[in-house]
Amino acid sequence: MTTRTLFVAGATGAIGARLTPLLVARGHRVFGLTRFPDKRTALWAQGAVPLVGDVYDTAHVTALMRATRPDAVIHMLTDLPPNMEPSLMADAIPRNARIRREGTASLIAAAREAGVEYMVAESIAWVYAPGARPYTEESPLDLNAEGSRGISIGGAVALEQAVLNTPALNGAVLRFGQLYGPGTHSKDATGKTVPLHVDSAALATLLAVEAKRPGLFNIVEPNEEVAADKAQRELGWNPVRA
Repeated sequence: MTTRTLFVAGATGAIGARLTPLLVARGHRVFGLTRFPDKRTALWAQGAVPLVGDVYDTAHVTALMRATRPDAVIHMLTDLPPNMEPSLMADAIPRNARIRREGTASLIAAAREAGVEYMVAESIAWVYAPGARPYTEESPLDLNAEGSRGISIGGAVALEQAVLNTPALNGAVLRFGQLYGPGTHSKDATGKTVPLHVDSAALATLLAVEAKRPGLFNIVEPNEEVAADKAQRELGWNPVRA
């Protein structure tokens, strides 16, 4: 296995907090970007080098990437309230869509300036238009969705197109299911149509980075809505937790 230098944006989020120690345990050198200075101690404790910055400050993010010279960028940024607090979600959904549009664009601009050639980014697995199930990566997207669903899908689509279609950048998009487990708002998969344990999400990200495999991948546990056969086949990811 080749040891890589990795720039993890969103290193202290739900997935990032589980992913960072996994990457370190595999021998990779991890630089973890967070916007919260008080989270630097947690990153040091996990074996990562903390970087503090605002993803919307492209010049600063570019300087950080040039200084760290990563082999790959991992984009796990979201802007959602703790425990997905229902009373805060109406304001959070547009912010989260913005980070997927503008935050992704900022990371990609910085990556290109720093000569990074591979990026893996988090998307969502509930983007598909109603139709034949289970949905695969080739299924049509629900581009005509309205309301909060339309805002979320619009942000996800902007992220996906940027990561997959930027010249000189090999990109992978992981369409994660509805998270549960440590650090998320759900202890188990109860009520989730496309469930995914947060540790399974972290493992899929690790596998994508180490394989440097580009493309779209559904990352979900067995369900009737969305199929994850491609990730099993091309990433060697096992969607069934022990």
